[in-house]
Amino acid sequence: ELSLLRFLSAELTRGYFLEHNEAKYTERRERVYTCMRIPRELEKLMIFGIFLCLDAFLYVFTLLPLRVFLALFRLLTLPCYGLRDRRLLQPAQVCDILKGVILVICYFMMHYVDYSMMYHLIRGQSVIKLYIIYNMLEVADRLFSSFGQDILDALYWTATEPKERKRAHIGVIPHFFMAVLYVFLHAILIMVQATTLNVAFNSHNKSLLTIMMSNNFVEIKGSVFKKFEKNNLFQMSNSDIKERFTNYVLLLIVCLRNMEQFSWNPDHLWVLFPDVCMVIASEIAVDIVKHAFITKFNDITADVYSEYRASLAFDLVSSRQKNAYTDYSDSVARRMGFIPLPLAVLLIRVVTSSIKVQGILSYACVILFYFGLISLKVLNSIVLLGKSCQYVKEAKMEEKLSNPPPASAPGKPSSKSQNKCKPSPGLSKEENLSASVTNQPVHQKENVIPLLVTSSSDQFLTTPDGDEKDITQENSELKHRSSKKDLLEIDRFTICGNRID
Repeated sequence: ELSLLRFLSAELTRGYFLEHNEAKYTERRERVYTCMRIPRELEKLMIFGIFLCLDAFLYVFTLLPLRVFLALFRLLTLPCYGLRDRRLLQPAQVCDILKGVILVICYFMMHYVDYSMMYHLIRGQSVIKLYIIYNMLEVADRLFSSFGQDILDALYWTATEPKERKRAHIGVIPHFFMAVLYVFLHAILIMVQATTLNVAFNSHNKSLLTIMMSNNFVEIKGSVFKKFEKNNLFQMSNSDIKERFTNYVLLLIVCLRNMEQFSWNPDHLWVLFPDVCMVIASEIAVDIVKHAFITKFNDITADVYSEYRASLAFDLVSSRQKNAYTDYSDSVARRMGFIPLPLAVLLIRVVTSSIKVQGILSYACVILFYFGLISLKVLNSIVLLGKSCQYVKEAKMEEKLSNPPPASAPGKPSSKSQNKCKPSPGLSKEENLSASVTNQPVHQKENVIPLLVTSSSDQFLTTPDGDEKDITQENSELKHRSSKKDLLEIDRFTICGNRID
């Protein structure tokens, strides 16, 4: 019989067993553990990526001038040794000279841009207008980075591709002017960003700086509630690495400009220190929260960041191989969207205008500082190369390093599978890997037709999970898809027009 007393007794003594749905609660617990592991794994990837960007950035100031000097020395002394090869310069030397010339031309062009007038022009605007300007600059920076590397790659290939007629070399000139214009405009764009951030630091009520910091949290809303796969998350992680390193350089520029205005008073540095820490802390907090919830909503484990780190390490190690087809700094630019040339032009412009060099002692200090930068670059490269070899071994990707990069003609996939390079019979895998990263690239003369080369690391994160049988079935189904079906999958593979590798 039903009664109120019996109902209350049943409610008070009712029990249940969680083990009846053990799989569900175990999955929930693993999600909590994954969210707790995300900060550590993400920061390990971020630190490794930031040092990769630092290595590519220091290359512009340290080794690139020396490589340009060696290339020019070879060009001037070539008549003394005779023309043994058909090429006057090696392709890498031609690219180095082009980079050096672009850097010098854009540096002198930046002298016609008045930083002080730009600062006062931006400072006279309202807070809301500056907030809108800063958001527009961030979007423009990503678009410039997306298209800029294509312009530079087009210049390098046009200047180094085999040509039968001398008149074909004229095509380098328009590409060169396009590259100079791009680097100059991108440097001005980054200068406006740094100036806006400087105005935010020097505002009395710090309202603009607070609004700019809150803009980072708006990024969480725009990305957390979207569907992400491993490839998309890898692209976003690379973008976060590039953004964080660029912000560090912008903060350095702001500190240099402020210290110059206060006659290099060290007390003013402690005034800037809390604001600098607030900017860095907000960036780290936003990245951690964003990645934690993206991995939670899309059921992605924290181990995926070790795969991302191994993929970046593979790019570094493969650039040291005999069959390398690109410079390391260019591979970082393609993978992360970080192009060091515009940022280097702006930093050189700010440093030369902020620091006055007078007297023999000052020039001696500049020379010592340059040798210190070279030492830092060499030390950073050695540590990164050692860590990269370790990550590649842990990911069991040594065999991919022994394979030559697959080549295919434009629009036609290669029909012949290339043979794997056999390691030396007397060396183990570890010894062969460490020996191969120190060898110089060898020019391959097998194919005369210009070929489009694709890195094997590009296929590392884009291969779908499953058995080989399922992969072959999916490949056969892809052949019968129409072009309309391919257009529907563009958003899965591309961001801002660049394929997610």
